[in-house]
Amino acid sequence: MAYGGRYPVRVEAVPDPGVGRWLWLFKWLLAIPHYIVLFFLWIAFCVLTVVAFFAILFTGRYPRGIFAFNTGVLRWSWRVGFYAYGVLGTDRYPPFALSADVDYPARLTVREPERMSRGLVLVKWWLLAVPQYLVVGLFVHGGVSFVANGARARTPEAGDVVFQSPGLIGLLVLFAAVSLLFTGTYPRGLFDLVVGLNRWVLRVTAYAALMTDRYPPFRLDLGGSEPDGVGADATRGSPAGGGEV
Repeated sequence: MAYGGRYPVRVEAVPDPGVGRWLWLFKWLLAIPHYIVLFFLWIAFCVLTVVAFFAILFTGRYPRGIFAFNTGVLRWSWRVGFYAYGVLGTDRYPPFALSADVDYPARLTVREPERMSRGLVLVKWWLLAVPQYLVVGLFVHGGVSFVANGARARTPEAGDVVFQSPGLIGLLVLFAAVSLLFTGTYPRGLFDLVVGLNRWVLRVTAYAALMTDRYPPFRLDLGGSEPDGVGADATRGSPAGGGEV
């Protein structure tokens, strides 16, 4: 079996020096049309992933059309996250497109495998990926919650308001927003860290969606560009296969 040196999920971004001080305050509103479309796209993504599961189980192949569509959903989500509160990396409005043939500072490609393991498909998305889910959960959702009604810690009941702490990505993006507001700049080191965390999340998402048998590396790759050799030390499960989608 042949393997490429780079991890098959490539997440890249170009920092935009023209990000404004104030627009981030309104991006939650501007991005609503994308959120509505993505809601339905992710429903289709989940349904088609189930279809892909059975296709891999019986044929060892991920249907090409489903692979292209699911890659497009990940790509669309990354663009919107980069624009909005996943990064706040640009003020350029994301295109309504699944295609990679779009000039936008956030890019995502996935190398399509020729064949996939029938055995791994049964366990990788729920058992093998559990350690990654724990890490990604801290990045995205945080780990602290408390109940607003009542002074003592207890199990939430009907009528209680439960507050969940933001994940690490959310906290760092908040720091970036404050920096933009008061200085008009996005610290480059902070940008590199936020993109790196998002890259980790997207790799795990693609793995859990059965789009690769290569286990995501437990390594934070910082910056907007993918380093060469990413994933060379990751768990290997299937041929690297065809070109990028």
